[in-house]
Amino acid sequence: MTEAAGFAQVEAGLEGVLAELREREPIFHTAVFGLTAAERERVVAPEYWEVGASGRRYSREFILRGLEERPPVNAAEAGWVCSDFGLRRMGSETYLLTYTLDQAGRITRRATVWQKTGEGWRILYHQGTVVTGEDDTMPE
Repeated sequence: MTEAAGFAQVEAGLEGVLAELREREPIFHTAVFGLTAAERERVVAPEYWEVGASGRRYSREFILRGLEERPPVNAAEAGWVCSDFGLRRMGSETYLLTYTLDQAGRITRRATVWQKTGEGWRILYHQGTVVTGEDDTMPE
């Protein structure tokens, strides 16, 4: 592992994968992720679910329906900033991407499980957690 800023660690040899996935975050808020319903259907795995910053669980169907009813904010246009990216391989073609998202002062830690398929990248799981205090030290 190589140490990036703060807690972010990138497993050696995964720099190319990290570059590809960084372009797709924050999920649902970039053109690379997908802007149309068909693109989002392809990228969001059938078994996808997430835990929001509130701690509530959301199904794939709930998320996709919400994106149709209320188109997502474009992160770049809104001035949102992603930083402190980390990446670990979890299995064959499956990766855990972590990062910090600053949404105009609302700071959250994010984790997305991505899988590389024959059709491209798709997400299996996502979680966001609001930062409410100072970080501790990284476990060795």
